[in-house]
This record gives sequence, structure tokens and C-alpha cells, in this order.
Amino acid sequence: MAAVVERVGLAPMARTGRFTALVVVGQLGPRESVSRTLGGLGAREVVQAATVAEARQRSAAMGPRELCIVDVTLPDGSGLALLSDLRGRGWQRGIALSCLEDPYTVRAALTAGARCFLVSGRASTPSAPAPTGSLREQLSGREVEVLQHVANGRSNKEIGVSLGLSALTVKSHLARIARKLGTGDRAEMVMLSMRAGVVS
Repeated sequence: MAAVVERVGLAPMARTGRFTALVVVGQLGPRESVSRTLGGLGAREVVQAATVAEARQRSAAMGPRELCIVDVTLPDGSGLALLSDLRGRGWQRGIALSCLEDPYTVRAALTAGARCFLVSGRASTPSAPAPTGSLREQLSGREVEVLQHVANGRSNKEIGVSLGLSALTVKSHLARIARKLGTGDRAEMVMLSMRAGVVS
């Protein structure tokens, strides 16, 4: 594995201290490898999960929520959405793991709250189907505007104010976009639309 980018701003964990970690990787081999590495680095507890559902269940029962390492693609959904959810539930440090080396995935991971992005040499199963046909042809002009605001990190309310729409109308646009892209996760929407050159 190689570190691609790290976001600074949080105090480092004490090098001599023990920490709690959650490892969410769909494939058993890589999941156990990451867990062994964390054990060697001083983790007092490493909890493993293979799916989004399993990770949510196991993380709720854990004590100190210090470090989570999440594969961006999981068998039952988006690792990026899970990472964002875990950050919202009090996990202090999130690391995104991916076999993809493109900047759009990195940006989506950082948008989801990852502190660090790691690239592995393995292939993983995509969590969302790739949209068919040209994405520009599938999306209306208004949907592209909404997506650009999402890419800029704005909330539904902020998007509504900027475009003269209600938050409910913005939510409806996002629901239609989600159907067209095959994912309702905001970070993945941004990643897919950036790859297609729809937003910048």
C-alpha cells in the first residue's frame, strides 16, 4: 500500500499509546492483513467487518472510536457513505482504502471525511453500476447545476438559496440524479460526474 494524500489538522495518536480500530474491507485477505498491521502498531482492539451493515452494527458496540479504515467499495454499498456516517458518529480518524488511483476518488473520499487515502494493489467490486450512455445527455441543465453545488460542498438549503429553489425541490433533483447515476451517495455522485466532465 502507498499513501497518496493525508489531511492534517488532528493531533496524532500517541505513538506509545494503545488505540481502537475498525477495519471494513470486503475481501478477507486484505482485511486480515490490515488488521495484523494495526495490531503490530499497537492497537489494543481491532474489530473487522466485511460489509456496510456489519460495520454499522459492530461500530455501535465499540468503546473509544479512534481509527476506522474503510474500503471505498463494499459488497453492499458505498464505503464513502459509511466513512461519512462513522465520522458523524464520533470516529476521530477515518482512512479510505481503494484500488483506484484517480484524483476524483481521492476528492470524494476527502469530501466524505477521510483524513488519509491509501491505494492498494488489488481489484475490488464496484458499489454502484456505471451509468450507461453519455452522462451529459442523461442530466438536465438544472441537475448539472445542482451537482456542481454538491461538488462545492453545499447543503440542500444552501443550494436552494443559490438557485431560487426550495430545499424540497433540491431533494427531488438529487433523487432523480441518484437514479440516473446508480447511487444516492453525494460523494459518489461528485466522483462520477467529475470523471464524466460534467462538473469541475
